[in-house]
Amino acid sequence: MKRILLALSLTIGCSALAQITEAGKWLANNELKGSPYTLASDEHMELTLQSIDAYNAGDVEKELSFYTEEMANRTRDYMTNYHGEMKKVTNKPWAMIPVQVKGSDDVHMLVWSNETREWNNGSKQSLYLMEVFSFNKDKKINGFAQWRNFDPKNEFGLTSGGKFYGKKDNEHTGKKLVFSNRGEVEAIETLIANYNKMDGKACEEIFAENAVFDTYDGQRIELVDGFFQEYFDTFESISWKAYGIVPLKIENTDPQSGVLVTSIEKRVGKDGTVWEKELVEQFYFNLEGKIQYVVQWSRDLEK
Repeated sequence: MKRILLALSLTIGCSALAQITEAGKWLANNELKGSPYTLASDEHMELTLQSIDAYNAGDVEKELSFYTEEMANRTRDYMTNYHGEMKKVTNKPWAMIPVQVKGSDDVHMLVWSNETREWNNGSKQSLYLMEVFSFNKDKKINGFAQWRNFDPKNEFGLTSGGKFYGKKDNEHTGKKLVFSNRGEVEAIETLIANYNKMDGKACEEIFAENAVFDTYDGQRIELVDGFFQEYFDTFESISWKAYGIVPLKIENTDPQSGVLVTSIEKRVGKDGTVWEKELVEQFYFNLEGKIQYVVQWSRDLEK
């Protein structure tokens, strides 16, 4: 009797599970909004695995053969250049799920994988990937999206790194640094262009009110209204050329940032004197995105 009851319970349980043929919901704002997902054919998984094998082998044309003609033409140059730079790339999927929004012809192949990359130049990278291969009704890949998580032991490509110390210990001592992206690079490029044109008013617009400049020779200059134009009036020409602009901020702090600029500057005075040095400068941007403080170091150019 117990065995009969157990078998009956399992049968009822399995029947209940078998009834779940749809789940989830498509939330994009189009005609399919609100539609559930269903599982799709494993044939899409097999095609995806074949395309990954071609990717691992560096066989561009074989890989593109799984794409629609439009997508293959759009990505051929990129994939050719990418594989040309690679010594070895290995993608190993560890989970794959083919799903389809009810009412759509497209199938989304969800793939989780580990990938290692080694460039011809010796750089190495390890990634944890979540990817979506989109197939049309002809079982051709017509779309691709990728999300990545970097191995913290990577040689490059991490989202944070280095370490901030500060001249004195403070609440941020020991925190990592991250790249800042609040228009600092464009601001420095604009400043350099206006500086070389000796346009004092345009230069002033990039600085905060009462900004301070500590020069390489120990002077402290307050950048008051009219400073730049008065400064430019003493020169025949100026050439300031940057060869590096690096915007950084301390991780998990307010948006203030510091930009490290390495450059060479040449100034020709109206009296014929020439000043030319290699510079390292830090430009500190305030919360409003204006330069509040600059500190400068220099060295003479090699003869």
